[in-house]
Amino acid sequence: MSQVNEQDGKAIDRSDKSLRLHGSIARDLGIAIVTGKYPPGHVLTSEVDFAERHNISRTAYREAIRILAAKGLVESRPKAGTKITDPSRWHILDPDVLAWTFEGEPSQAAIEDLFELRMVIEPAAAEIAAGRRTGTQLAQMGHALEEMGKHTLFSPLGQAADQIFHATLLNATGNKGLISLASTISAAVRWTTIYKQRKRKLPRDPLPDHRVLYEAVADGDGPAARAAMHKLIELALADINLPPRA
Repeated sequence: MSQVNEQDGKAIDRSDKSLRLHGSIARDLGIAIVTGKYPPGHVLTSEVDFAERHNISRTAYREAIRILAAKGLVESRPKAGTKITDPSRWHILDPDVLAWTFEGEPSQAAIEDLFELRMVIEPAAAEIAAGRRTGTQLAQMGHALEEMGKHTLFSPLGQAADQIFHATLLNATGNKGLISLASTISAAVRWTTIYKQRKRKLPRDPLPDHRVLYEAVADGDGPAARAAMHKLIELALADINLPPRA
């Protein structure tokens, strides 16, 4: 994992060729912010100083700051510089912010908040989707299940299939508000799955739980779909084995 270090002036790691330079700068700064390296109220070095230290253009730095500002992580004011904002202003459900959070060691509260959010949204969405899903959407979910079984959730391909399964379910509700949450839920599914495997292998295979959910949606059984999704999320949280929340 690469990080920006303002104090020692080390060059930014640009090993991720898929990112444009300003995206890479935003990522490194974003990780430093959400993991607490730069606390709320911290003022970043000036645009000129940062650009000179890291041998980058001022334009690239400005674009990176715009990205972070759009996600609520920083604010820039004339003569006052660019300051890290209070976490209450962060767009914590932004897929990038979620990814940056899990680059470090997310707090127990952050993980439980994500699962609580999923528990509020996904069971209800599953019940709605069971009554509205199209044949095409059902086929997409079925294919995602096949890919999960083929590649397993230990692999990036299996994890991507898991994301597609959950995103397709939200799309199947036909509800624009729920559909808008698809990328957030997909990101939450991906990062919590990766987090579960950081220190140990997955304690169980979650594929059977997904199949039960799929069958309920295929049968158009809303209550069964709700119950299946509720159980799936509950078991996923149990897999992380967190201590009781205070």
